[in-house]
Amino acid sequence: MRRYWFGDIEGDACTCAGYETDTLVERYLALLEDGGKDVPALPDVQEAVRCGCFADRDQYIATLRDVTIALAEEEIRECFGKGDVELVQMVRLMDELDEVINLLTEKSTEWYLVKNPAFSRKYRSCNAKKMVGIMKRDRTSLGRVAGEVDRLSATRSSLMKEISHRADLLLPNCSALVGGLVAARILARAGGLEALASFPASTIQVLGAENALFTHLRAGSPSPKHGIIFQHRRVHNAPRKIRGRVARVLAGKLAIAARIDAYRGEADEVFLEKAQAAIDRAGVAE
Repeated sequence: MRRYWFGDIEGDACTCAGYETDTLVERYLALLEDGGKDVPALPDVQEAVRCGCFADRDQYIATLRDVTIALAEEEIRECFGKGDVELVQMVRLMDELDEVINLLTEKSTEWYLVKNPAFSRKYRSCNAKKMVGIMKRDRTSLGRVAGEVDRLSATRSSLMKEISHRADLLLPNCSALVGGLVAARILARAGGLEALASFPASTIQVLGAENALFTHLRAGSPSPKHGIIFQHRRVHNAPRKIRGRVARVLAGKLAIAARIDAYRGEADEVFLEKAQAAIDRAGVAE
């Protein structure tokens, strides 16, 4: 007996599975689960019509089209249903907000200095947040633009907190090692949790430093010792001469943590304790 997505054929007899798309999708998935890739999915159209499941070739093609579209939609739903997909988009949106806020702040400041040239010396000692506060007092459109920048900054702060919270839930081990925000940034650069779990430690170490890495490979410049993980205090606070070692050890533990997060989904306290001890030892200057 030959089993197909639309029914079973044995000799000249054919048992049809029905014509409802959902039923046919469930049958096809069940066949794949039972028989793997050896299960035939596309018989000769004439055979399918001859056995009586379809009136003609057009009906066969139309039914097959509906089933394949439904299968594609199911795969998309399954993919997008994973928490890491949404977290990646949240991080990317936060990065876009950073660019917009920085650009608007820069252009608004240039406008303010044109209107108030005597302020140019004081400007050098003002940070961006203080500068926005000064510009908000302007009664023209400049003040309204500065107000929008301030609101975007508040939205960005709220989004950052949500990203960190979600990373703590989705990446409990990675977040415990480097913090929720850094873990989320590493996840976003990797493209997802499954991809991150497949990366070796050497790749995780330089994620975010791809330009420097390609320059090293092409022009022979010094190789980068760290990428996004430099944002973690254990790396950027380490003495320069041992910073690369700390980054290397931290990346190795992150590679293990990502696999635990991907395949277990819960914090491993024993691993985290040993990992923190190893990072502590790497951070001790010789």
